Order: sequence, then C-alpha cells, then structure tokens
Amino acid sequence: MLWKMDSTTNFLKKALDGTWYRNKVISQNIANVDTPKYKRKSIVFEDYLKQELSSNKRLELTNNKHIPGIGTFKDYEPKVVEDKSSSYRFDGNNVNIDVETGNLAKNTIMHEALVKQLIDEYDKVKNAIIEGGK
Repeated sequence: MLWKMDSTTNFLKKALDGTWYRNKVISQNIANVDTPKYKRKSIVFEDYLKQELSSNKRLELTNNKHIPGIGTFKDYEPKVVEDKSSSYRFDGNNVNIDVETGNLAKNTIMHEALVKQLIDEYDKVKNAIIEGGK
C-alpha cells in the first residue's frame, strides 16, 4: 500500500507544482494587461504527467522480496509557451483580461481539488494506522 501511496502523492505533488506555476504565469499575464507588445504566456504540464502515467514504468526488482512499484516521475520543468499570435489591440498586446481571469478561476479550482486529493491520501494512511492499532 505504501508504494502505491508514494507514487500517488508523487503524482499529486507534480500536478500541484504545475498548477502553482500556472498561477504565477496567469498572474504575470494579468499584471501586464496594459504593457505594450506584451504577449500572453501559458504553461503546459499535463501532457508530461499523462505521458509519465501511460508509460507504466516499473521499478526493477533485484530481490524477490522487494515490493513492486511505479517508478518515480522524472524531474521536469513545466514548459512556458508564449502566444505570439496576432493581437486584436493596436499596442501589440494580446492579453484578454476576461480570458485570464477565467483561466485563473479554473486553475484555482484544479489546485484546490488536487490539495483535497492529497489530504485524502494522507487520511487513508492515518486511518490505517489508527484502525490497525485497535
């Protein structure tokens, strides 16, 4: 059970890091809404996590008493992508405040859901310890 919890919490940590970093990028876009020639930025990290989950890499067992588990997630940096598409504004800026605030709300909801999932994982362990001691 612990190997499963470790891989799950490791996944949730990477996802939380991505949503935190996305929050920074969206905030930067909002702060530069009136900066001439500023191009909005976005962040990509979900594809890396999906790719890591789909690869189903297993740890190599060197002893038959070892517990099999999923390998650790690669260290990665979420990728920042600059949107260089044409601007609908005369100053060259392509930040739409309505889109950015919507993205911020969506990202906040995702972050809170991930935090809840992480808390639930630790609650499972806590319950197993409490119930196992009876």
